[in-house]
Amino acid sequence: MTSQIKTFFLLASLTAIILFLGGMMGGRTGLILAFGIAMFMNVGSYWYSDKIVLKMYKARQLSRNDAPQVFEMVQELAANAGVPAPRLYVIDQDSPNAFATGRNPENAVVAITSGIMRILTPEELRGVIAHEIGHIANRDILIQSVAAVLAGAIMMIANMLQWATLFGFGSDDEDGPSPIAAIALAIIAPIAASVIQMAISRSREYLADSTGARISRDPKALASALYKLDATVRNIPMDANPATENMFIVNPFSGASMSKWFSTHPSTEERIARLMEMSRNL
Repeated sequence: MTSQIKTFFLLASLTAIILFLGGMMGGRTGLILAFGIAMFMNVGSYWYSDKIVLKMYKARQLSRNDAPQVFEMVQELAANAGVPAPRLYVIDQDSPNAFATGRNPENAVVAITSGIMRILTPEELRGVIAHEIGHIANRDILIQSVAAVLAGAIMMIANMLQWATLFGFGSDDEDGPSPIAAIALAIIAPIAASVIQMAISRSREYLADSTGARISRDPKALASALYKLDATVRNIPMDANPATENMFIVNPFSGASMSKWFSTHPSTEERIARLMEMSRNL
């Protein structure tokens, strides 16, 4: 319950940033417009966040005939976790990564890149899928997807605010913010959104690692997969939307030094250490 309350306030904070940016951009009119956008994004992301993200990455659904071994992994691990088997999608990118999405376990999706199937052993891929099913079992997928959609809206409005300030549009109040302050806020707001996403995502990654290791009964395989993924993504960063960074099993932008400052993911080294400790305990 404490985690749910914390998550509610964090998502409310993302909504508040949208409203504040709207007010900065157009005063009362901008605030009303931003309120409409925020409500639309909250309601729309609840029902359609999975479709939005899958379409964003041009993901295609796999059938059992396309990848029978992976389908068997999904079926087995979902049964171990006590959730319905999620649908399986593939993203045609060389960068190895994976995420889960959907509003609940009954409508869940696991998406993997074509690159991840090439570099991981079957045991390691099983560990990754177990991690993603861990997110589904822990009810993380809706929160991560909604946070990604709201963060995307913040980045869009912040960009609009920059252009509006440059062209002389702004608050209809005489004591409204200066153009410099408006531009500074437009830069700071996406960073604030990233920090909020960090607060939502980091602890959930540790929990998904633990759940994944438990349902796969093979913490070492997941640890080995994380090591390979982190090392490979440094050289082949993913062509991804920054707003969705929190959804992936490893940071898709690890090749960029700036992204580490505001990464939504905990240290890979720490995650591996925790998994190896679980393995020793088992």
